[in-house]
Amino acid sequence: MENTTKQLKIWRVVAIIALLALVTVSVLYAFGVGYKNSSPAAGTNALSLWNDGTGAKKSLTDYVTAVTKEGGADFIPVEDRIAVFDMDGTLACETFYTYYDTMMFIEYCLYDHPERVSDELKEVAASIKPGYVADETLARNFAKAFAGLTVEEFYNYAVSFGQKKTASFNNMRYIDNFYLPMVELVKYLYENGFEVWVISGTERTTTRAIVANSPIKDYVSPEHVIGTDFEVKQKGHEDEPSNMNFKYENGDELVLTGGFIQKNLNSNKSIYVEREIGKRPVLAFGNSGSDTSMMNYAIDSRNPYKAQAYMIVADDNVREWGTQDWEAKSADYISKGFIPISMKNDFSVIYPDGITKADEQYVPAEVQYEETDKAA
Repeated sequence: MENTTKQLKIWRVVAIIALLALVTVSVLYAFGVGYKNSSPAAGTNALSLWNDGTGAKKSLTDYVTAVTKEGGADFIPVEDRIAVFDMDGTLACETFYTYYDTMMFIEYCLYDHPERVSDELKEVAASIKPGYVADETLARNFAKAFAGLTVEEFYNYAVSFGQKKTASFNNMRYIDNFYLPMVELVKYLYENGFEVWVISGTERTTTRAIVANSPIKDYVSPEHVIGTDFEVKQKGHEDEPSNMNFKYENGDELVLTGGFIQKNLNSNKSIYVEREIGKRPVLAFGNSGSDTSMMNYAIDSRNPYKAQAYMIVADDNVREWGTQDWEAKSADYISKGFIPISMKNDFSVIYPDGITKADEQYVPAEVQYEETDKAA
């Protein structure tokens, strides 16, 4: 009897210890420790979709190894490992024949819901041809087009649009637009303890919809998306001068008013990073001049940590529609303190198997739809 009692006590102690261990693991997981490593994950397969022997791959893996080595001169604590990425042209395609959000605007105004938009907006959508300017004026028209939609409806439309096929590539839906080597890079950074943010010129809800349905969805949460902002108000109070005049109640809807707040390009990118992240990133990735403010904010001499900025050069005209001159672009970026990445030479693949360039990059929408109708 005495032995049985002792055995029961021992088992109780073991059970308590096991329970405490389980609780500890659960707490660590809840605070983000359980799913990210603070030590390097760089192994023989790190960035396997990047060509060996190129400067960009070595630079990236050397950097991650240095800043994740505890006790090393360049070690960065996990809480300060912030990596920011532009989206269009950096993480994903912007050449079908243009940006996801622009193509979405054209489809919405001319084909999906022409009854909801003005004749003026239809004219704007129809006028968008190669060589157009994607400026703030156009972004204001985007905001007007989706006026009256709830945020949820707008999000769902952005998701459904992603299922449509582009005429600029064979076998590509718009949501299949992510560059696989960049997806791999995001995963690699995440697994090495980096917090990954997407800082896009595309409107915020649209960017969230794209990211949440992309291959990087497990590494970038909705709150880690910053984009251009359209005005949102509580339905029934769209004309109120101040949101302080009313309160949200159960069942209320948030709607797009058609108003425009701010385009997230140039200096706005660095301002938004400061306001929403609250610290300087240590890694920044972009592909154009409108990203340089964010890049410079990261590599500013006042950053307390070793920081690097990378620029994608669209120089692959075989697998992609890239026409940029590598020699000129890379020299320009290097002179600015950025490390250039060649899509042609650094990426061993770009898109999933089966996705290839179409015969023509730009197919007028009316022709595209005529051909689709005939095929049906």
